[in-house]
Amino acid sequence: MLPFWIALQFLSSLPIRLPGMPQPQELGRSLLFYPLVGLLFGALLWVLNGVLAGSPLLLHAALLLTAWVLLSGGLHLDGLADSADAWLGGFGDRERTLTIMKDPRSGPIAVVTLVLVLLLKFAALLALIEQQHSVLLILAPLIGRSALLGLFLTTPYVRAGGLGQALADHLPRVAGKQVLLLSALVCVLIAGFSGVFAVVLAVVVFFWLRQVMMRRLGGTTGDTAGAMLELLEVAVLVGLALV
Repeated sequence: MLPFWIALQFLSSLPIRLPGMPQPQELGRSLLFYPLVGLLFGALLWVLNGVLAGSPLLLHAALLLTAWVLLSGGLHLDGLADSADAWLGGFGDRERTLTIMKDPRSGPIAVVTLVLVLLLKFAALLALIEQQHSVLLILAPLIGRSALLGLFLTTPYVRAGGLGQALADHLPRVAGKQVLLLSALVCVLIAGFSGVFAVVLAVVVFFWLRQVMMRRLGGTTGDTAGAMLELLEVAVLVGLALV
């Protein structure tokens, strides 16, 4: 179970403490448990949604979104902000884009991107609460973290060394594909037609974003992986709220 605890420690702000530095093979296997962490996040949000039943709708949605951000520690939002700055400031140049992504400072485009993404998440959550489709809250975190597994399965990692390289080099690929298929099946079992719609929408957005990364960088980085997760979650939530 060590790979699961590695995944949970990396993807969440929960107080998980590992006994030591994991081996590269364990880091690679931890990717297989990313969808399970997403399912856990979704289940926690679903439970919180039930606890908040009857509270004012705007406050209800705001508390759900706050819990969602706190669960992940804002990790992927940081990646989204860095990617947004780099894409605008990189002017189409690969090396300049990679350099900007390493800069911890956030420019105006990063702030605007974060505001828009969080606003869309809030509005979609509000719509799902009003429609009493609370079970659909489970899908977005599950799909978003499954997408990270899919990204490392299909896309070169372009920064040599570090955690991301270990994940990419030691990911069990056959098992990874099986976990992705199982994750899609879980979405369908949880939500029926809505689950099918969410998976199809996520696949379309995934391949579009992957193509954008390949054109600019020739692969992915930790920041662009985080950006993909956040954008997929938004796309799934908005799509489900509209159907």
